[in-house]
Amino acid sequence: MADADNTEKLVRYLITSLVDNPDDLTIEAKHNGDSTTYEVTLNAEDVGKVIGRQGRIIKAIRTLARAAGSSETARVDVEVVG
Repeated sequence: MADADNTEKLVRYLITSLVDNPDDLTIEAKHNGDSTTYEVTLNAEDVGKVIGRQGRIIKAIRTLARAAGSSETARVDVEVVG
């Protein structure tokens, strides 16, 4: 479970670095069997910054999160809720 904590910290660090309102950021981990989904909720003004042009930034964040979570042999995903 320590790897899951580190993965969440990584996602939080990456997204906090991008947004203008880091105090509005919440990350909720949802575990479903062998997969974990991190649901990211943030200020509406910051959603575009996290998604990026054609979704490039969120794809990069997902790739890093999957790589960080690969040591726990579980599927990791990051979803932007709003």
